[in-house]
Amino acid sequence: MTKRRISPQKKEHEETTARDLTNTDTSKMSEPEFRITIIRILAGVENRLESFPAEIKEVKNSQNEIKSVITVLQSWMDAAVARMDKAEQRISDIEEKLIENNKAEKKREIKAKEHNLRIREISNSLKRNNIRIIGVPEEEEREIRLQGLCEQIIAEKFPNLGKDTDIKIQEAQRTPIRFNKNRPSTRHIMVKFTKYSDKERIMKAARGKKSLTYKGRQIRFAADLSTETWQVRKEWRDIFSVLNQKNMQPRILYPARLSFKMEREIK
Repeated sequence: MTKRRISPQKKEHEETTARDLTNTDTSKMSEPEFRITIIRILAGVENRLESFPAEIKEVKNSQNEIKSVITVLQSWMDAAVARMDKAEQRISDIEEKLIENNKAEKKREIKAKEHNLRIREISNSLKRNNIRIIGVPEEEEREIRLQGLCEQIIAEKFPNLGKDTDIKIQEAQRTPIRFNKNRPSTRHIMVKFTKYSDKERIMKAARGKKSLTYKGRQIRFAADLSTETWQVRKEWRDIFSVLNQKNMQPRILYPARLSFKMEREIK
């Protein structure tokens, strides 16, 4: 059996009628009137009860719609949160990779510096007994081999050392190997001594001379060092000058260490 649906207007009319009948003074009613009144009240109550399922159904439908909307919103929120979590994870992964790359790059830089330092140490070690004679004209060694020319220059410029037969040259050569006629300056002569002490004695004697010449041309003696070591020595220049002004007897020790005297102690 299909339950009839009560319209809002009829429902309001029945509720008003029920209130009116309830407020009526039944003591003055005859028995037939009283019975009719009771029947009307009961009919209104019955109609009201019949309308409850429909109203409940409407409420449930509304609740279901609200739940559906909430479910959709929750789904959207969950998806948004998932995307945010995924994005945050990707950012975190990228940051970790950047940190790892930076660490790896620093390790490579440290290894490269250590490698370059090791190469420089090896280079300086191989050149430890070497001296460069700078400014000697090209082809002077034509009549006398280069080693003999260097022995002659040392004997002329440092007579006391030249008489010392203990000083021995292991080898001598021009650098670079090939001579460029377009070069404005002569190639250096690289002299290798058998002993480090011989090299130091000659360098000390050269430093004691204000100037050195060969056949009217200015020449000088210099340590044979790598470019990097020369750069390190240059960096000591200002400090060396200050220490020298304070009479602290500064010295550049091989290959590029600074030494000076302070309170009668050598630092």
